[in-house]
Parts: sequence; structure tokens; C-alpha cells
Amino acid sequence: MTSTVPALGTRTAEGSALQAVLLDMDGTLVDTEGFWWDVETEVFASLGHTLDDSWRHVVVGGPMTRSAGFLIEATGADITLAELSVLLNDGFEQRIGRDLPLMPGAARLLAELSAHEIPTALVSASHRRIIDRVLKSLGSQHFALTVAGDEVPRTKPHPDPYLAAAAGLGVDPARCAVVEDTATGVAAAESAGCHVVAVPSVAPITPAVRRTVVASLEEVDLTFLRGLMTQMR
Repeated sequence: MTSTVPALGTRTAEGSALQAVLLDMDGTLVDTEGFWWDVETEVFASLGHTLDDSWRHVVVGGPMTRSAGFLIEATGADITLAELSVLLNDGFEQRIGRDLPLMPGAARLLAELSAHEIPTALVSASHRRIIDRVLKSLGSQHFALTVAGDEVPRTKPHPDPYLAAAAGLGVDPARCAVVEDTATGVAAAESAGCHVVAVPSVAPITPAVRRTVVASLEEVDLTFLRGLMTQMR
């Protein structure tokens, strides 16, 4: 877990119970969920295996240990998890080096949170090397804290990454708004006790208590996030 600015302590936005915003990366801020599947397909093709498109919903949003492990078992590929992880990270890093599109509304939301000095963390199942590369496009100045999947004992769907982010910011998880795009990430945030905004990328997500579903980040702004705290307490 790496802090990109000095510790912020516990702060509550004026006139709101919102204390912090915690953001997923792949498929939420950057349009990369498809990139991971493309890289997985290419790597397994080089190993002589064809991935079934139905497996995409199984591996999306999860930690690499889970997704890569599933694909090894499903295909019977003769490769270790450690070897496959290196190939996938290498392939993904090359892919985002050519093109890294932001999701609609992402740049505007990050700028708004920064302008209002809302403590914001990036919480991803991706490894640190990938997060640091993506931050060059997102702008590390927007985040007080970043948490990578290889920096916590258990990553998503466990609550550990979001609990670590809240603790690092010195805030109450129950007063944090999380923005996620997959059921795996939503499960992690809800297990941590956070309010969740789901912006589904690959598979549908249904609304629930303390969970609001929107079609795009373009529907999400600071007023919207503050409103979640008062509507769902």
C-alpha cells in the first residue's frame, strides 16, 4: 500500500457525512477490462489453448491468482501460476502502453474530487506495477492513497483492500463511497461496510441496500456521492 501524499487524517466534507471516495481502476476509471481478456486470450493461444468466451464472466474483476488459476485449470495448460502471472502482466503492460482510454466521466469526477479536497483512494486487484503505470494517465495527484492487489493478504472479493484504504485515510468505512464495476469488487466494498455505486462493465449488477447502480460515471458527481450518505443511513 503506497501513499502518494501525506496522511490526511479524518476529515468530513462540509455539510455531508461523506468522508472519502474509494475508486476501483480497471473497468471503472480506465476502459481496460476488455484488455485483460484480450491478453489472456493471446497468452493462452501461444500455449496452444483457446479460451471459451463464457469464461470471461468468471475471471472479470477478480485477483490474478483466482482468474489465472481458473484458466490454468479450465484449459489444462502446462504452466505455473507464477509463470502465467508474469506473462499476463507483461502483456497487459504492453497493451496499455499503446492505448489507455479513460471511462466516460472519469477525468471530470477525479478533477471534481481533487478540487473539493475529498480524500480519494485507488483500490485495485491489479498488481502494483500495473497501477503505477496506469497512474501516469490517471494522474497520481488525484489520489491520497493507492492499494494494489499484491499488497494485501486477501484481495477482492474480500474486504481487506477497502478496509486498508479507509484505515490509511483515517476514515470510517461506513462513511466512504466506493465506485466499482464488477460483482467481485462490489462484494469487497459491501463486506467492508461501504456505500457502493456500481457502474457495470461486463456483467449486470442489481441494486440493493447501500448499493446504487448507474449506467455511467457521467451520472456520478460529488453531490450524488454526498447524497448517498444521507439516503442510505
